[in-house]
Amino acid sequence: MQDFGSFFRFEMERTQILCAKGGKRMPGDFWSVRKMKNGDERALEAFVRAYYPSILKYCYRHVFDVDAAEDLTQETFEHFFGSLDRYRHYGKALNYLYVVAGNLCKNYCRKKKEIVFSQIAGSTASGRSEEAVFVQEGREMWHKQGDTSGAQGVLRMDLERAVAQLPEELREVVLLHYFQELKQREIAEILGIGLPLVKYRIKKAREQLKDILGQEYV
Repeated sequence: MQDFGSFFRFEMERTQILCAKGGKRMPGDFWSVRKMKNGDERALEAFVRAYYPSILKYCYRHVFDVDAAEDLTQETFEHFFGSLDRYRHYGKALNYLYVVAGNLCKNYCRKKKEIVFSQIAGSTASGRSEEAVFVQEGREMWHKQGDTSGAQGVLRMDLERAVAQLPEELREVVLLHYFQELKQREIAEILGIGLPLVKYRIKKAREQLKDILGQEYV
């Protein structure tokens, strides 16, 4: 299998991180997968170019850290190519990538929380308050997200913070439906739940976002 390290770095620069629109879905995923299984490197590179922006944006919306999002995106594709011989194509390959990326992001966030809690314990013992630790974390996140000046920047920050406050099951459907622009049936397939439950969670998420942000935002 080809080493994709340099190619991934090229894609990071090419997409300029957090591109405004997701990647294009490749026509004929079935044939692309067959070509990749046969070692067609052009098909491999076309696959990454097509789906890299979407997965990168999806990961960033989970972790709010550019470097971590890049690493998670690369890990997602490495996982896909590493298990390509066992992959069975039943639908859109992009949906499978979302499943892999979602699991990786959950593991990352869980470990991140464990680190933060350990820092809180250590900081409290050394005299720093729990609040001070969270303030510092917030400042670091703010700077990593780039320029947040102006009305659009403030609105983006408000929305991201509000979505982050949602329960995990509601936050996931919001990210997939509104940020990744997936259809509800696709979300049901990715999450392994029924379509009625997807619709219910979207409705509940909108209600909670209205409570957090106010009626005029949602």
